Amino acid sequence: MPEFLAWVATILFWLGLTLLGYSFPGYPVLLWVRNRTSSRKPGPRPLAVTPPPALSFVLAAWNEETRIKNRLENLASCLYEGDREIVLVCDGSTDGTAECARSLAAGFPTQVVVLPERRGKAAALNRAVAEARGEILVFADARQRFAVDAVSILVDRLLATPEAAAVSGNLEIESSMEGPSAGIDLYWHLEKRIRHEESKLDSVIGCTGAIYAMWRRDYEPIPEDTLIDDVVIPMQALARGRRVLFEPGAVAYDPQALETHHERRRKLRTLTGNFQMLFRYPGWLLPRHNRCWWQLVSHKYLRLGGPLYLASCLGGSLAMAPSSPFFRLALAAQILAYLASIAGMSPLLRRFRLFSVPAGFLFLQIQSARAFFHYLSLRSRQSHDTW
Repeated sequence: MPEFLAWVATILFWLGLTLLGYSFPGYPVLLWVRNRTSSRKPGPRPLAVTPPPALSFVLAAWNEETRIKNRLENLASCLYEGDREIVLVCDGSTDGTAECARSLAAGFPTQVVVLPERRGKAAALNRAVAEARGEILVFADARQRFAVDAVSILVDRLLATPEAAAVSGNLEIESSMEGPSAGIDLYWHLEKRIRHEESKLDSVIGCTGAIYAMWRRDYEPIPEDTLIDDVVIPMQALARGRRVLFEPGAVAYDPQALETHHERRRKLRTLTGNFQMLFRYPGWLLPRHNRCWWQLVSHKYLRLGGPLYLASCLGGSLAMAPSSPFFRLALAAQILAYLASIAGMSPLLRRFRLFSVPAGFLFLQIQSARAFFHYLSLRSRQSHDTW
């Protein structure tokens, strides 16, 4: 092999390996170390607010007739001493979601807003916030269930941190041993650990859409085609100098297990939304516009390049293997990792983390690659419609 090509192959391998190592295990470790060596101290806890701020539950729903009764009853049962209301926007529902919600409204202050055509969750949230009367907004989804003390814990944390615009709760998702889902479950636990460390350092990058509280004055309407509203809405406040926190004690429960077919849809949407956010808000990459640019790049954007990092490592190893024992060993290790990933999808081996973890990781990288092309497809359709 010519010396120049060997040099390029070597650079590609080490660059891919470095970015892969930093984007996944490296960033959480650096966060942990930085928090343990940081001199930041918590500010004084302010006095309790009397009376407590009025609160509005904000909920967007589409064809949720079978679940909406239990969901509204769950929200109404949450502990909170101040005035409360529920603002439900039915986003073009064609079933009895609105009628069911109205039948329950007599027992709890509830606004039911019906959009005649489906416009998407972002548009529904903008409308719900416009109708809300509370000083604090608590965002919720139709499928999950709040712990009885979740709301009071969220609001207490929000009131205790004057510089905070929003506080994200903790979503507990039922585990699954189906295929790579055990590996995805480990990834979700790591994700929550990252959010906890980011919150301690300054701000978490985004909230859990199923449970978070926000001051109404800090809400800024988002474009109606926004795919990841629970990241863009908090990021807008963060970019204006506010903080976004994570509160693990405020728990919501998701009955939908981390099974592959559910995660395939969820991750495709989330990762496509990350690409959308990257190109729509380039200013957030600049320190002068976003003090948490490092967290944003490390947590959200560098991970999108995972498929490229893997390809770079594999390509460099293949090119250099004939002339280097080290690269032959690196190539063999990668082949074993891919074989373990494939084996982790089988019923016999998926219970062993040696196989399920690489299977979950590979699954997420496949979804990241799909999300890039899905984003390009969306952009192409939008450009065609505009033209």
